[in-house]
Amino acid sequence: MTIKMETATGISVKLESKKILITGGAGFIGSHLAQRCLCDGASVTVIDDLSTGRRANMAEFVRHPRFKFHKRSVTDERFVGGLIAKSDLIYHLAAAVGVDLIIKQPVRTIETNVYGTNIVLREAARNGVPTVLASSSEVYGKNAKTPFAEGDDMLLGPTTHSRWSYAASKAVDEFLALAYHKQDKLPVTVLRFFNIVGPRQIGDYGMVLPRFVSAALAGEPLRVFGSGRQTRCFLDVADLVDILMKIPFKKRAAGCVFNVGGERPTTINALAKKVVARLKSNSEIVRVPYEQAYEKGFEDLRARVPDLQALRALMPFEPRVSLGETIDRLADRQRLEVSVVK
Repeated sequence: MTIKMETATGISVKLESKKILITGGAGFIGSHLAQRCLCDGASVTVIDDLSTGRRANMAEFVRHPRFKFHKRSVTDERFVGGLIAKSDLIYHLAAAVGVDLIIKQPVRTIETNVYGTNIVLREAARNGVPTVLASSSEVYGKNAKTPFAEGDDMLLGPTTHSRWSYAASKAVDEFLALAYHKQDKLPVTVLRFFNIVGPRQIGDYGMVLPRFVSAALAGEPLRVFGSGRQTRCFLDVADLVDILMKIPFKKRAAGCVFNVGGERPTTINALAKKVVARLKSNSEIVRVPYEQAYEKGFEDLRARVPDLQALRALMPFEPRVSLGETIDRLADRQRLEVSVVK
């Protein structure tokens, strides 16, 4: 069975005979990673409870003979332990994601991100399985320094604002990963993602770019939260997958934390204008106060720009997919899914 990659970049790492477990593999990032691993000859097992992941993300490879999918929670300790015991490599991507979900379901955010991660890391350490842990730029919190370097301090808001529960839970995940490396010699690498975007990403949980693209295609207003002057750096999922494919084979990466993202900041206002122009949309751009979009007292980060020196010291890295190309690819995917529904 031949699998087509939407975008193939970089040099493939040969993975014949490798058994790879991807938690959260039905999600936006996980599905692209699973597809690439299958292309490179690996056997791939995905566990995902489909709370935010989607079966549609796996449609192109779900029937592949080297692919297995389990609709189960990563907090199912016994089941997860059995999968890990049969694996050669783990990508732990399962997490509660998206600002909307974090605000509305704070208990689930903490339980999934902390309890689930501890299960994966403990079983990985018990079986000696190399692990890549997905973290987030959110751990830097309100730190005003830019760009963010891996050794910079975290500055989180008060516990009375549930918005910070995600950042705190991902920070605990990192502490756990590094503790298992120190105590049990687990070969684990932590990657802090900065605004990963691309096809299969949806705006249901607050992700800004798919939200904008969907509105622009429908001729609806693009809702910019807050002033719109906050800046973000975006990286296409294809460029991220290149890194994910290589990082487990870098021995110096074990026990380390790396930022992963783009380096060209853009304001949310500019992003909205770019989407409208790129898609030749007639949509207007409207601003919505944070209190109306989320909750009273909601705080956002002024800027998120990664320092990539540590990553580049480990491997060559230059993003290949431009933001404009990502917008086009995301729009094409959304049009395809709409046509399938019709």
